[in-house]
This record gives sequence, C-alpha cells and structure tokens, in this order.
Amino acid sequence: MSFSQALSGLNSQAQKLGAIGNNIANSQTVGFKGSSVQFSDVFANSKVGLGTRVASVLQNFSEGNIESTNRNLDLAVAGSGFFRFMDNSGEVVYSRNGQLTMKANGDLVNAQGFQIMGYGLNAAGQVQVGGQPVPLNVSAEELAASATTRVGTTINLDARKLPGSEDMSSVEARDANGGPLTIDYHYSNNFTVYDSLGNPRNITVYYEKTDANQWTAKMTLDGKALVERDADGDPVIVDDKQVPQGFTLRFNPNGQLIEPANNVFENITFVAADYLGGGANNLEFNLDLAGTTQFGNTSTVSQLTQNGYTSGTLVGIVITDDGTIMRNYSNEQSRPAGQIALASFRNPEGLAPAGDNVWRASAESGQELVGAPGTGLLGGIVSGAVETSNVDMARELVDMIVAQRAYQANSQTIKTQDELLQTAINLR
Repeated sequence: MSFSQALSGLNSQAQKLGAIGNNIANSQTVGFKGSSVQFSDVFANSKVGLGTRVASVLQNFSEGNIESTNRNLDLAVAGSGFFRFMDNSGEVVYSRNGQLTMKANGDLVNAQGFQIMGYGLNAAGQVQVGGQPVPLNVSAEELAASATTRVGTTINLDARKLPGSEDMSSVEARDANGGPLTIDYHYSNNFTVYDSLGNPRNITVYYEKTDANQWTAKMTLDGKALVERDADGDPVIVDDKQVPQGFTLRFNPNGQLIEPANNVFENITFVAADYLGGGANNLEFNLDLAGTTQFGNTSTVSQLTQNGYTSGTLVGIVITDDGTIMRNYSNEQSRPAGQIALASFRNPEGLAPAGDNVWRASAESGQELVGAPGTGLLGGIVSGAVETSNVDMARELVDMIVAQRAYQANSQTIKTQDELLQTAINLR
C-alpha cells in the first residue's frame, strides 16, 4: 500500500489552511493583500499519480475598499501603484499602507519607522519631479517675510464726474517730513502692502478727475503722501510745500484705459527713511491697473491682489491628490515640502513579501517604474483615508470548509489503506 498520495494531500491542504488563516488574521490589516494556494499533481512515469504538491502561493493585488479616517496623514492609493519607503537598513521597500506619522525632526514614517520617499525640492523651493526619489522631510523653519513688489487692482472710475466739481472730497495728509498736506479726490480705495521686514502698511490711492477722460492718482502710506522728488532724490518744494506725486490715467472714448503703458505704473517707491523706519528697505512696487475702466457707473473696485506677506510659522500640512505635501503657515501662505512618489511593477504578483505591510522587488516582479501620482498608469492619492484589506471573509470561510473537507478525505484515505493493510497482515 502507498500512503504517499494521501500524505501529500494532507500536507498541501495544511498549507492551504495556513494561507487561509493568514488571510483571516490580516482581514483588518490596512493595505494587506490576500493570497491563495495553487496545487499541481505529481507523476513519476506511472499511470497512478504520486499525489499533489503546492505549486505556488499566489498574491491577490486587487484593490481593497478606501475608507475615510479624517486624519490627514492617512493616505490611500486610488488605483495602481505602491508607496515607496526606505526601511531602517536603508533598503527600498513598497507598501499599500499609507498610515503615516510625523517625527519631531519632520520625517514622515509608518508604524515601523520606515520613511516615505518622493521628489524633493530644488534651489528655488519647487518640487523636482523626475529626479531621484529621496526620503521626505517636512521642515519646520519659519517662512521669511516677503516685501510687496506687485499690486493688481481693477476699478471703474465714474465717467459722470466733472473736473473740479463740488462733489470732490478732501483729506488731510502729511508730507514726507510730516508737514500738513491736503489731497482733493473724487474716489479713493486702499490696500495693505508689506515692507521687507513683513510689517503691514496701509496704502490709500486717491483718484481725481482732472480733464475729459483723464484722472490723476495720488498715494499715501500710513497717512503720509508720496511726494515728487528731484534728480538727487530730495522732495520737490513749491511755495515752501512738498508736492504730492501724481500718476496720470487716460481713457479712450470707449472707457478703456490707454495710459499708463501696459496698464502698469512701475517702480512706485516709498523711501524707507521718510516712510518706513525700523530698518526696512525702500518699499518699491508696480501698480497693475489691467481691466480698469471709466464708465458712467459708481466708482468701485472689482479686483485687488498683492504678492507680499509677513513672516509665518508652520501650522500644519496637507497632502494633495497628486502627492504634493503642502506646508501651511500662520500668514496664510503655503509652500511645498516635496511630492510623494509611487512605484509600479510589470508583475506585482512577483513581489517578495517582507512582513510589516511591505514587499521587496524581485527578479519575478521586474524593475520598479517610479512616477508622480496620477501620471501614466499610477493612481492618485487620497488623503484622510486608508485602503482596507482585500480579504473577502465570506470566501475565506467557504474555502476553509472546502480545505477542511479535503483534509478529512485524505485522512480517510490513509485510514482505509491502513484497514486494508491490516486485513492483509491478518491473512494466514
């Protein structure tokens, strides 16, 4: 009698039960991919086979469900691709588990301390897409202040206003030396700019209609008027008084702005010694009036932008669907800290499981193909969510019953052959 066939069946079904047990044990493991056992029969130049053996354990890389966690450092890949991590030995490993935490030094790591990898920043602070992936770090450095260099405003100036009309208003301002100065105007608007130290400064622009289709703009900074200066940079004096600098706006008969050139007053300069103090540089910016009109409607501002800001401290990060890690600062500015990269493989089933929710590349998987999320065949990144295990519990339980029955049947084969052998031994 031969017991080898039944023994091979017992051993194979035991391995299948082991795979099922492992799947069930990891049914709540984020990013886990279930596996199944494949069998093959065994022959040795005989009509009756020698049993079965485990041909391979096949990994199932179908996507699990994406579930919201409302935690911004929980990430899931919506589509194909793997997160790329550097483990504690410096080796690159791959995972579908994007549960991250930030260490005190800014490193983004998983529960095992493996650091997520992606594209770093160039000298200009921009993401260097396509470079060599590096371990990502979120710097906690304060964002330095940036002086305003451009202000954009779009307004409509009321064409019904008449030069020198009685409906003009007046404001008492100060000149560069702090002396009294009066500015007449038909309309005014104000905005905030920032000097080189990040101090907010209030600028008011006063618009006076001086002729048909012509207006003059005059400015004050924190109540001090911008005055005309001579070639030496000294304020121009007329009748013992400093003269406010005027900027001319001209419109065509259709109400469109035709002067200044390109709709921009360039290099408007408030001299630091006269207007800023405190060690700041001169405040110099361009005033872009693109889209400004002169129609017979109430004067109003429809758009206002400026590019300066004060310094800011890091208050948090967000991760976008293309994997960019954005640092948010207390001054309402945002800057990238890097971009998470994803890796794909021609044969992901050939990846070698390494435990701790990671795989390593192998000869069977092929070389990694690295790219930014959402490009090529790579999926996007979902922040505040995780990918659940792809284990189907109902299917696993059914497979467990089938494997149990097969194990019992193989046991019964051994029992039957034992009984036949005992009968033969009892022959006399």
